[in-house]
Amino acid sequence: MRILGIDPGVATVGFGIIVSDRGQQQMIQYGAITTSAGMPLATRLVQIASDLEQLIHQFQPDEIAVEELFFSKNITTGIAVAHARGVILYTAERNQIPVYEYTPMQVKQAVVGYGLAEKNQVMDMTRRLLKLKAVPRPDDAADALAIAICHARSATSLLRRQDPNVKETV
Repeated sequence: MRILGIDPGVATVGFGIIVSDRGQQQMIQYGAITTSAGMPLATRLVQIASDLEQLIHQFQPDEIAVEELFFSKNITTGIAVAHARGVILYTAERNQIPVYEYTPMQVKQAVVGYGLAEKNQVMDMTRRLLKLKAVPRPDDAADALAIAICHARSATSLLRRQDPNVKETV
């Protein structure tokens, strides 16, 4: 299964594409979609959608895994990221690719084995699990790969193996 993991944002949308087969994951590509701070929000959202569409057509993912929105202290930034998430979900649906959403705690649990793991632990385990020489940069791309790994591990659950049409609520 080819999985596109996405770490949503407005200035930077991290992406990571992996192939998962029989419990093993292999990194195909990672990087970031970036938009300029001086651009109007609507223009940035169009660029995110366009670049994501290109990724989808180039790599043909079977499923997309997206991190759920986590509001920290800055609600204004959170609202802009929510707009970007909406564009990401819309683009996936428009291309008829199933989307699965995971909280930061679920990603940490799946990658490190501890839901309260530190960011550097998640990044190092992502590097190790994908057998990479270095932690992927930017951080958003490493986060996207961790989200893809989380989905790969969740997608092999007993429920999914019994009926591939069952979508887990995670």
